[in-house]
Amino acid sequence: MILMSASHRHEIECAGQSHMQTFVALLRGINVGKANRIAMADLRALLVELGYMGVATLLNSGNAVFRAENGPSGKHAKAIAEAISNRFGLSISVVVISAPDLAAIINQIPLNMRMADDSQLLVVFPESAAALQSLSSINQWIAEPEQFAMGESAAYLHCANGILASKAAKALMGKAGKAVTTRNWATVLKLQALAI
Repeated sequence: MILMSASHRHEIECAGQSHMQTFVALLRGINVGKANRIAMADLRALLVELGYMGVATLLNSGNAVFRAENGPSGKHAKAIAEAISNRFGLSISVVVISAPDLAAIINQIPLNMRMADDSQLLVVFPESAAALQSLSSINQWIAEPEQFAMGESAAYLHCANGILASKAAKALMGKAGKAVTTRNWATVLKLQALAI
């Protein structure tokens, strides 16, 4: 009979999971009004069927955290978007980022925006580097005291008079933001807490 200490058993279990990574999936335009309805229980079940582990969702707007083998985030985004299309018949843009990338996006927020009201600060997550670069067109809708800034892998919009009053926010939710999805700062921080 082989006896194994609890710490040794934990090391062996962790070694089997060392190639795993935590990711955050952000679905664009889910459960806004009557269009693109997906119950979060159905989304969780779908992600489990795709082989993802530790699946959790946040709010009702298409935010999920899961564990998967290391690999390109785009591979997971494509798999999730295809599965949603096949299961629900919906064409949904999906952005997937790793937990370390989410932490970097949070850390890169401009200093002058850090004191903004969480509900007035949007983080803009692009599907690709090209989508991020195309966001420079948002500047034409910025009206003081709003602020817009581009980071290395995300953009930030402070809607000082509220999101509903912001033409820039409306542009991001419309045609100009077709290849991006946005989340307010409070949701981003909650996703980070889930992804730890």
